[in-house]
Amino acid sequence: MSEAAAAMGKLRAELTGLGVTDAYEVCDESTLSVWIGLVVCFRDGDFRWREGTVRHHHPGSDPVGCAVRVARRYAELQADVPPWWEDLARILRGESAQDYP
Repeated sequence: MSEAAAAMGKLRAELTGLGVTDAYEVCDESTLSVWIGLVVCFRDGDFRWREGTVRHHHPGSDPVGCAVRVARRYAELQADVPPWWEDLARILRGESAQDYP
């Protein structure tokens, strides 16, 4: 198992413990989609995530700290869906997308 796969496995376990159960692997073993537009990657020994077009960096390879920050932001996004989400969902899912993931 690669370092990225192990790190993402630990992150996914931490996210699940925090109630974020919808996360899934995309593209490769180092990328996890938490919600449409909220994607976490593990590269060069660090967790990084993107929220729409904004990029964030979690210092180091601490899956617990990263999971807390990402889970907090996930809850905030679901409580107050940002305007960019509708456009992104329409692009990714087509015009018929009406329910939030």
